[in-house]
Amino acid sequence: MSNFIILILAFIFAISVLVAVHEFGHFWVARRFGIKVLRFSIGFGKPIWRRVGRRDGTEFVISALPLGGYVKMLDERDCEISPQDQGRAFNHKPVSARLAVLAAGP
Repeated sequence: MSNFIILILAFIFAISVLVAVHEFGHFWVARRFGIKVLRFSIGFGKPIWRRVGRRDGTEFVISALPLGGYVKMLDERDCEISPQDQGRAFNHKPVSARLAVLAAGP
């Protein structure tokens, strides 16, 4: 029984690492194109760890269900944004930049 538990924990760890690398690709390219990243999350559900970056206020989160993740970017379609942040919104970037961000998850 303990081998089964170790196997399940190893699987969850491996999936979490793969998800983190994949989402980091989106995060890195978005930052390179000047898109404001609001949240970098590994997992879904209730956050169990949270930290806000000092440089630009990105919220880094690890959530209770580590079987996925997402990068939330500033986008006018989700909420109202200030005039000074409009140039950093995902939907205000050229199509080539948006496609690069979407394709960046290795």
